[in-house]
Amino acid sequence: MTAFFQNLGMSYGAAWFTSTIAGILLIALPVMLAVAMIIYADRKIWAAMALRKGPNVVGPFGLLQSFADGLKVFLQETIIPSAANRGLFLIAPIITFTVALMAWAVIPFQAEVVLSNINVGLLYILAISSLGVYGVVIAGWASNSKYPFFSAMRASAQMISYEVSIGFVLISVVLWAGSFNLTTIVESQKGYYGFLNGNGFNPLLFPMAVVFLISSMAETARAPFDLTEAESELVAGYQTEYSSMAFALYWLGEYANVILMCALNAILFWGGYLPPLDIDLIPWFDIPGIIWLFGKILVFFFIFSWVKATVPRYRYDQLMRLGWKVFLPLSLGWVVLVSGFLMFTRYGGAA
Repeated sequence: MTAFFQNLGMSYGAAWFTSTIAGILLIALPVMLAVAMIIYADRKIWAAMALRKGPNVVGPFGLLQSFADGLKVFLQETIIPSAANRGLFLIAPIITFTVALMAWAVIPFQAEVVLSNINVGLLYILAISSLGVYGVVIAGWASNSKYPFFSAMRASAQMISYEVSIGFVLISVVLWAGSFNLTTIVESQKGYYGFLNGNGFNPLLFPMAVVFLISSMAETARAPFDLTEAESELVAGYQTEYSSMAFALYWLGEYANVILMCALNAILFWGGYLPPLDIDLIPWFDIPGIIWLFGKILVFFFIFSWVKATVPRYRYDQLMRLGWKVFLPLSLGWVVLVSGFLMFTRYGGAA
């Protein structure tokens, strides 16, 4: 894209800056539109599983319901509790929303179609996902209210518990691909059994795909791991004192994170922008990689919504036990297993 703007007569610096801004907008704006539509899809899936209609009044088939809700919160008054820390109270939702969008900078939508194709893309994703909890913790502290404070403590413990197991899962993927670059990881998933694309078809990595899927639900605080919100226990958790656009930023950030985790499930284990079958289904028409990635994201989002609509919330001790006593030793043992397998097959055994 930089070369395109240079051809228009811009200097390299101006062309690079313009192309970077254009790339950010080309990612951020569709993601925001996708968040609005994914909220609608979420409510429709819940309604269908409860034998209800869901949103069906605003716009055709209720498609404009999310935009009506967004307009409603935009027009509401922002109320800040008198005992709250005003600065931290306002900056917390901004952190959550901003961090949720920053991670998309390294997501490969297609071969060579990525805003920043850095060699440590997976480490960048891990670092960014770890920062998201700060918005929740700061909100809980700044609200100066006991329920948001309990939620903040839960969020920090939950993030630590599942971030560790996610890290070991990612190590298994990195060992197999030999790179932290997300595009390289996607390309390394070609040709399982000669015609399948995706680490999920590898018997050695499939258990880690399951662990990562469950851990990504816990990382995004989706049911049955929504202990940070837990309406029956904590009113609305860290969002209890929030209203208007501050509440909407949490809302948008949460769903942007959910879509991101769905994309990571697709990229790390199910071929990302690659077709599931490594064959030309339609010889005269090549389906763009972004369509395959978008379809896989929708499949994983349906799984996220399905679980939220059907599985009851965990108790907090069950949440901690699953993270520390099941996923941590399992993922750590799998790192040893994968590295040992690669040592004796790919690298010819011990030196």
